[in-house]
Amino acid sequence: MKIVIFGGTTEGRNLSARLAGEGADVIVSVASEYGAEEQGNAEGIRVFEGLKDEDGIREMIRGSDLVVDATHPYAVQVTENIRRAADREGIERLRLIREESGDIPEGTRVLYAPDAAGAAKMAAERGCNVLLTTGSKDLPVYAAAIDPEKLFPRVLPLGSSITACEEAGIPHRNIIAVQGPFSEELNRAVIRDFGIGILVTKESGKTGGFEEKILACRACGIPAVVIRRPEEEGLSYDEVLRICREKMR
Repeated sequence: MKIVIFGGTTEGRNLSARLAGEGADVIVSVASEYGAEEQGNAEGIRVFEGLKDEDGIREMIRGSDLVVDATHPYAVQVTENIRRAADREGIERLRLIREESGDIPEGTRVLYAPDAAGAAKMAAERGCNVLLTTGSKDLPVYAAAIDPEKLFPRVLPLGSSITACEEAGIPHRNIIAVQGPFSEELNRAVIRDFGIGILVTKESGKTGGFEEKILACRACGIPAVVIRRPEEEGLSYDEVLRICREKMR
């Protein structure tokens, strides 16, 4: 059985390994070199790197038996392209939804924003050092609203991420280039050592280290700006794994 998984996430990597180990012919599509590196090489799994539009997705999934969308919960346009491509090719598609985090601990100050622009505005109003944990994609939005001298982006240790920081005018001393997710203790250390007054994050779920960020904010007595996760319908990891196994019989 040929299964195409659009991944680049922890869930996608785990699912591909499980299905390949049980005999499926698995193709994994990731957006970046980093995603391919994290996916790694394993028997029964072919990895393809690079962003694809709807037509590119159609070409990739043509002839497959099943498509699994395990992309990041904020990759809304990618998910829509996968849906449309699968529909046009007449291939069943499963959307794997990342498990949400638990309740926000009592005593935590949380401000909710609808998008990056809203989060940037909220953080800028504080006038303090900002720990940005949403990646490098929307850096121009934040740098336009916040003094780059007060902006501390935590990004992947990739040349493209550093370049994005430089283009946004972020001082090199402010760039925190390291791969996550991170423990509460490490988040607390970063907040303390860089004099952070507010943290900006996405609701990235348990596998994205969201809880550890929130706990660190509470411990350090600073607020967090949380960009709300887009609403969508889908299945849990266990449900997707069960359906795939049933179809492989």
